[in-house]
Amino acid sequence: MIELWNDTSPILVTCARGITPYLREEILALGLPVREVSEAAVETAGAMTDAMRLNLVLRTGQRVLFLLHEGMARSPGDLYAGAVDLPWEEVLHVDRYFCVTSAVDTPEIRDPRYANVRVKDAVVDRLRGLFRRRPDSGSDRTGAVVHLYWQGDRYRIFADSSGEPLSRRGYRKIPLTAPMQETLAAAALMATGWTGEETLINPMCGSGTLAIEAALIARRRAPGLLRENFGFFHLRGFDDERWQSLRVRVRKEERKEIPGRIIATDISPEAVRGAAINAGRAKMGRHIQFRVCPFAATPVPQSPGVVIMNPPYGLRLGEEEELGRLYGEMGDFLKTKCGGYRGYIFTANLELAKKVGLRTARRLIFFNGELESRLLEYPLYEGSKKQAPGAEESAAVREAVEESNAADAVTPAAAKSYARIVRPSVPRMIRRRPAGNSLAPTSAGRTREAGGKIRRRSQSEA
Repeated sequence: MIELWNDTSPILVTCARGITPYLREEILALGLPVREVSEAAVETAGAMTDAMRLNLVLRTGQRVLFLLHEGMARSPGDLYAGAVDLPWEEVLHVDRYFCVTSAVDTPEIRDPRYANVRVKDAVVDRLRGLFRRRPDSGSDRTGAVVHLYWQGDRYRIFADSSGEPLSRRGYRKIPLTAPMQETLAAAALMATGWTGEETLINPMCGSGTLAIEAALIARRRAPGLLRENFGFFHLRGFDDERWQSLRVRVRKEERKEIPGRIIATDISPEAVRGAAINAGRAKMGRHIQFRVCPFAATPVPQSPGVVIMNPPYGLRLGEEEELGRLYGEMGDFLKTKCGGYRGYIFTANLELAKKVGLRTARRLIFFNGELESRLLEYPLYEGSKKQAPGAEESAAVREAVEESNAADAVTPAAAKSYARIVRPSVPRMIRRRPAGNSLAPTSAGRTREAGGKIRRRSQSEA
């Protein structure tokens, strides 16, 4: 077993399927090696300080697993014997809490929870034998986390330096319905080539995840700065002074302003209010202009940029016909108002995507939970068919993703109708539209609450 804070070890960074090309690019950009890429993980190597940095700055990773030990086990007894010999007294505090998680694929184990129990028993038995007391354990990931990966007759035991998944940035207190996960949103934005130099338009913004992640990318702010807890906080030998020094170094790489602009709209006042509060908690509120309006009324400045939409997928019975019209209207919006932009629609329903009526340049595969989804790219030409600035993507990423075979300026008066930016200290203020100038939603934008009261529903709700 390696010495936790001094030795170099393999580090496995997990992610959602479809995201590994972007995670690989992030790891390489940090100057760390890429040893192996699998369907849902990228393996690198480094010290625990490198694992700390990965937790702080990665946008697309889910968990950062620091390898402690690997061996052979053909039975639960073999696993216990290997785990009980490890010097857990150098890794865990005997008077604190820990939990065990696992990914198990072996014929010897029918229920992965049993493998968790055997590793937990090994840790507890060793520490109780040395100190005559034991740490508490359970399923909560807010303390130290030990992760077991057991496939066939080989197993690996990791310290999960993340604890809770890295997608839990800490800013999304108002998620609304079916929100896009933060790490998925970041990967989708990376696929568009967004860096913050252009304009980004996000109609149907829902809880604001895409707009907030876009602002974090544009500011070059590490998403882990928003987190108050990581798994490595609870390991023996953790040095808070070293951690604070790392945070200061990362903060120096930020820029105070962004060259481009971010506009996010939704037909639902409730959605825009929630998105603005979330943006305020992320300290990105002043970089995002929110507005309550139907997506077709979203203002599109006369400048090149990215327009990205995450519409409903129509997973419930009877929604296909109604959403078919919505997808067709999205195609009209992209074609008539977004010339010169790069257009993107993220959806898990390829039949509905056909209703958009535009030819795709790329169809990138992502997984939204268990749903196989596509990020569809539409080149929206204005005048001659020249490639829009910023459309380039690294050759490594392009080789790893699936390739397809196949406007009005915002005036000062229009700018006044944006929702007021919600700053962290004032998280509730939304500017109301002037009386008599509201835009009535279609029936697709309404829902009935208990008691018969009608309220508007976010266009991003499935």
